[in-house]
Amino acid sequence: MPGCARTFATTGLVLNVDRARSLVTISHDAVPGLMDAMAMPFELRGDARNAPIGPGDRVRFRLSVTRSKSWIDRVELLSAAAADAGLQQTPATPTLIRLGSPVPDFTLIDQSGGRVSLSAFKGKVVAVNFIYTRCPLPDYCPRMVAQFRSLRDRFADAINRDLVLLTISFDPQYDTPERMHEYAARHGSGGPGWLFLTGNVDEIAQICAAFGVQYWAEEGLITHSLQTAVIDRHGRLAATVEGKDFTAKQLGDLVESVLRSAASAQSFR
Repeated sequence: MPGCARTFATTGLVLNVDRARSLVTISHDAVPGLMDAMAMPFELRGDARNAPIGPGDRVRFRLSVTRSKSWIDRVELLSAAAADAGLQQTPATPTLIRLGSPVPDFTLIDQSGGRVSLSAFKGKVVAVNFIYTRCPLPDYCPRMVAQFRSLRDRFADAINRDLVLLTISFDPQYDTPERMHEYAARHGSGGPGWLFLTGNVDEIAQICAAFGVQYWAEEGLITHSLQTAVIDRHGRLAATVEGKDFTAKQLGDLVESVLRSAASAQSFR
C-alpha cells in the first residue's frame, strides 16, 4: 500500500460482489473524516479479494484512499446468513436455502384471511421478514416492521407492482389473521403489496427452517433469531441479512440493487 494513502474503517451491508472485476458494492455507514453514508462500489485488493462475503452480509472494512484512487484491502465479516448448524432448535427439518437457489413455494394466510402463495409473485422482487406480535422489545420485531415501513415509503411507486413485502409470524398459535390485521394497523403497516402472513405450526416451522430463522419458547416469550431475505424476480434467493444491525437505508439499497437488475443477476457465493 502506498505510503501516502490514508486509511479509514467503517461498517456496511454488502449489496453485490463482482469477483471477475474484484469489485464489491457496499451500502456503508458514514466514514468519519471522509464521506457520509452511501452506497458505492469499491475495488478489492490483497486478501480482501478472497473474502468470503456475499449479498446481505454485514461487514467491517478498511478503505485506503490516495489523491487519485481508493480500495478496500481488509474485510471482516460481522454477520452472515445462518449456517446449517443450530437449526435443530427450530421445530422443523433444516432445509436452508442457498443463495441463488429457487425458494420453495409456500401458501399462508394473510391478515384479511385470504390464502397467499409465494409463486403468485413471480416476476416481482419479494422481501421477507419474520416477527411475532407479542414481542416486547422495540429493537427486535417492531424494528423489523419499521424497516419494511421504510421500504414501503422509499419504493412507493414500485410497491405491489414490482416489489412485495411479506411479514411472517413464527407464533401462529397466537397470531391469527385477525391479530395480524390489528398489529399491522397499530404499526401503520400493511396494505397493498405488504402482507402479514400466518399459517399452521408445521407450515411456519418449515418456512422458518428454510430461511434460517431459529425460535423457541421461554416462559411465555419467544427467543428468536432475526433474518430478512430478498427474493429476485425469478423466485431465487438473492440475499439474506442476519440480525438487526443494519439501517433502513442499507436494506433499501439492497432491495434496489435487486430491483434494478433486470435478470436479478447477482454474484452469488
